[in-house]
Amino acid sequence: MAFLGQSSGATSIRLGMRWLLAAVAKAVTFVQSEGLRLIAELLPKGLYARALIIIIAPIVVLEGVIAFVFMERHWQAVTSRLSEATARDIAALISVYEQNSSEDSASKLIEMAREKLNLQMSILKQGDLPPARPKPFFDLLDRELSRQIATQVNSPYWIDTVGQSHLVEIRVKHKDKILRFVARRSQTYASNSEIFLVWMVGSSVILLTVAIMFLRNQIRPILRLAEAADAFGKGRPEPPDFKPRGAREVRQAAQAFLEMKERITTHVEQRTTMLAGVSHDLRTVLTRFKLQLALLEDTPEAISLRGDVSEMQHMLEDYLAFAKGHGGEEAKPVKLKELLNEILDEAALLGVDVQLKTRQRKDIIVPLKRHAFKRAVSNLVSNAARFGETVVIRAATERRRLRIEVDDDGPGIPPEERNHVFEPFYRLDVARNQDKGNTGLGLAIARDIARSHGGDITLGESSMGGLRAIISIPL
Repeated sequence: MAFLGQSSGATSIRLGMRWLLAAVAKAVTFVQSEGLRLIAELLPKGLYARALIIIIAPIVVLEGVIAFVFMERHWQAVTSRLSEATARDIAALISVYEQNSSEDSASKLIEMAREKLNLQMSILKQGDLPPARPKPFFDLLDRELSRQIATQVNSPYWIDTVGQSHLVEIRVKHKDKILRFVARRSQTYASNSEIFLVWMVGSSVILLTVAIMFLRNQIRPILRLAEAADAFGKGRPEPPDFKPRGAREVRQAAQAFLEMKERITTHVEQRTTMLAGVSHDLRTVLTRFKLQLALLEDTPEAISLRGDVSEMQHMLEDYLAFAKGHGGEEAKPVKLKELLNEILDEAALLGVDVQLKTRQRKDIIVPLKRHAFKRAVSNLVSNAARFGETVVIRAATERRRLRIEVDDDGPGIPPEERNHVFEPFYRLDVARNQDKGNTGLGLAIARDIARSHGGDITLGESSMGGLRAIISIPL
């Protein structure tokens, strides 16, 4: 039984140790992951800032190591040697003074100290040493000199390395006198070490300045390429002075962008030309249909055929508008309020109450493809007017984006259907029953236009109980 108890206790200890080690490992992993996440958040995100860190960090580390080694080895060693020599000179003068302390010998000793040892020596009357002075922040000289004097001179002493910046005062208490020594700071301290630091820091600043200027010139072509790509994505022309510059890889990327842009532009132009030809041919056929129907009498069959032809023409216009897109139109500065007023005037023919509300007093000027953007907003307004009795258009700018909201008081769209209504030819049952002429391309065309401007369209709940369509594009 005792054996079984010992075995059970050892098992419990092993399980406890395993649990403790697992907990420690989890804690270490958590700390490491959180530390890496915090470092990643603190590090700059831009290429220019990261490149500067890559250049500056090794220089700072190298200078820090050199400065530490220099201070620890060279500076301290030289200061120690100079302090030791000064302490030995003082010990030798005290020893000579002890052997012969007459006034004549003291005068000769003071003269010898001044001429041979470059020390100002004076003999003061008996008294106490001054109170200890506070040590400076960098007390290397104070510490080394105190240690050397304590080793070489077996008497009470007092030193002052702060009072006069270029002099060091040392007082030693003798039997019946106080011996005062004044030495230049350069005799006891490696004072020219700052020159090395100044040269090191100064040369580093010059090198960093040159590196920053060079790096800035290398980063500028990348920024220009990003601006050109962003402008092309928003349907705007690239900067007029944009051309491949910089390093070989950057020039290759810029050249590849220009070639890609040319291929896309050529593709859009070819598609537009082809669809324009198709549109012309189909319109010619529809025109012949209309002429033939105009010659027929107003029978029920002829009236029905005229309605079918009109509906077919309307559908054809929507199909071609969606397929052709609006890539051929260039973005130009447009007065937004003027554009919205035109849409408001045209919406008055829809037979519903359409209102326009803007927050800004000043007119907003935005680079837009005017006809395309007008069609997108008109599609949203007509869609709202089809199902509601009141439509409110709101326009504002926020966070460097243009935001236009179109609210209605209609039945709205269920949340699960809001993503599907942007699909081409997708129509809700309500829309199909209320308007047989609806092709299901209005919202698809509007979103395509918004995305060609670098923005998007989203749907939500309106404060009026119906649908809210939000078109947002960057300024």
